[in-house]
Amino acid sequence: MKVCHTIDDHDFEHIHQFLSLHAYWCLNIPKYTLKTALSNSLCFVIKNEDGELLAFARVVSDYATFANLLDVFVLPDNRGLGVGKALIKAIVEHPNLQGLRRFTLATKDAHGLYQQFGFKAPKFPDANMEIYLPNIYQD
Repeated sequence: MKVCHTIDDHDFEHIHQFLSLHAYWCLNIPKYTLKTALSNSLCFVIKNEDGELLAFARVVSDYATFANLLDVFVLPDNRGLGVGKALIKAIVEHPNLQGLRRFTLATKDAHGLYQQFGFKAPKFPDANMEIYLPNIYQD
């Protein structure tokens, strides 16, 4: 497995296809919206020896005080093989993401994975607020 931070057109198509068709948090995300999001993020792509996409995630950060982990996925054929752990390890060990006061993420179903890397429920959940538009990409 190889971790890289650049996304070519082929990778983008696979990332968009997975997110827009299978990711409950951003179904139907338009390509132009995803391109903008990726261009303003630190992206993590895991590929196999043949250069095929296995997994993806991105981080939005000021690189000094906070970061937010987003759009994490491992393609179905690669799940249960340690790819997700390798992806999260690469993210939390990235030199630009060290010394942050807060590193956040949202998940419905992968708490166990993230807990292995130090993520916990918010210390003060009542202090968190959001504007949440879950169906923003729906017709």
